[in-house]
Amino acid sequence: IKTGLWKKVKLKPYNVEVTGKKIYPGKRHPYNKFLSQVRKKLIELGFKEMRGPIIETEFWNFDALFQAQNHPSRDWTQTYTLKHPKTGNLPDKKLVERVKAAHENGWKTGSTGWGYRWDPLKAARLMPRAHTTACSARQLASGVEIPGKYFAIQRCFRPDVIDATHGVEFNQCEGIIIDESLTFKEMLGILKLFAEEIAGAEEVKFFPDYYPFTEPSVQLSAKHPEMGWIEFAGAGIFRPELTLPLGVEQPVLAWGLGIDRLAMYKLGIKDIRYLFSRDIDWLRKQKVIW
Repeated sequence: IKTGLWKKVKLKPYNVEVTGKKIYPGKRHPYNKFLSQVRKKLIELGFKEMRGPIIETEFWNFDALFQAQNHPSRDWTQTYTLKHPKTGNLPDKKLVERVKAAHENGWKTGSTGWGYRWDPLKAARLMPRAHTTACSARQLASGVEIPGKYFAIQRCFRPDVIDATHGVEFNQCEGIIIDESLTFKEMLGILKLFAEEIAGAEEVKFFPDYYPFTEPSVQLSAKHPEMGWIEFAGAGIFRPELTLPLGVEQPVLAWGLGIDRLAMYKLGIKDIRYLFSRDIDWLRKQKVIW
């Protein structure tokens, strides 16, 4: 500019109204980001994160949860098992004896139990974790703060027919609250808060339900603008046959959120398989959020 050479150069006309070339920067996958946001939200609410192995023994996945060894959900059509190695180690002998007694005769819980002979070999069988409730059982047995709040966002595996709302592997968000003052009503409020604040749901419903390890039990569903009502969570108060053998005498509120479905709702996805999509065009169009 100082030399004036620009006066001798022919400049190409420039249209400032033309859209420039799109640039696609690197960014986190939208589903991965969603999980991080949920984790951050729970920590901000005072929850502590629980951990657990992906390959679990049936003891922690079922027996410690007072789920009978002849329950249909433990059949090969409902859960995966490991071919090799087939079995793992059971925990402390005293804990195993208490769980065994709860199954056989109710132990000191006031229950009659399931009334069968409990098999330690079946309890030792290894399997890919079927639900994050196994993390809750481990946490309760290892010790909890009272009052206390805990959560886990972990990978789970179950045989299923793959469709728009089901997969054979999925993430689940598990939560437990231990406090003498809490009731079933407070738990409904917490679930409603999650559906509205995390997923952005505007309409939610609760339905009576049944789970072997909670009583009373409830199902949470939210209305998707295009797919209708979708089940989001199962919840309830842990039965004393579960908590007392694990060393907890206080009431424990528990829920398992289908966080993949929450993500579908939040991200506007119609097919759960799209959460793991490699569709470059769709991924490029997602917002950059750090």
